[in-house]
Amino acid sequence: MLKGVLIDWGGVLTVGLAEAIAEWIVAENLDEAHYRKVMRELVVHAYENGENGENGENAANGENAIHALERGEISGPDFERDLAARLITTDGVPLVAEGLLTRMFSRFHRVEPMYEMLREARAAGLRTCLLSNSWANEYPREGWEDFFDAVVISGEIGMRKPEPRIFEHALGRIGLAGEECVFVDDIEANIEAARRLGIVGVHHRDPELTITELETLFQVTLR
Repeated sequence: MLKGVLIDWGGVLTVGLAEAIAEWIVAENLDEAHYRKVMRELVVHAYENGENGENGENAANGENAIHALERGEISGPDFERDLAARLITTDGVPLVAEGLLTRMFSRFHRVEPMYEMLREARAAGLRTCLLSNSWANEYPREGWEDFFDAVVISGEIGMRKPEPRIFEHALGRIGLAGEECVFVDDIEANIEAARRLGIVGVHHRDPELTITELETLFQVTLR
């Protein structure tokens, strides 16, 4: 019997990654093609490049800055300086490194139907846990006690998705087994890692579709 929801933040409880980043690219005057090339190399290496090792990492290819940032092993300012140095603007003006991540994450606007779904889930007796990979960003935590029984943020605990241990940690926080939980995320590599632990995976692409799938899984109304 399914009793709990583990759920991502950016791109799931907020507008999609593509929408948020496109808005930020325009605001920063970035060369979009160059930005996407830089980030493709970092993100593919961080999440999609080959088979995961014992801790969910790619043993052959090792670590990169995103791994370290998401575990809190490097500071936000250090990552900002590194990323700003890699990017270029359309007008040739150097990108301001300080506050780069804050400016980026300010574009991740909240999606109200997803929060309402969590409120209804808790009212129905389901346990809920935020499970998010952080980029040294500040989260809009006001009112979170209404939506989450537990909050697991990668940079605060030194683990990151898709490492199995972070899922196990989250399950322990809400006192449920993997087979009793559903995990909602917008990154397939994370969903695959959860499924290997017996957790039901839901690949988020659209709020309406995700809520409908969760209603089917839990057999409760979530809107």
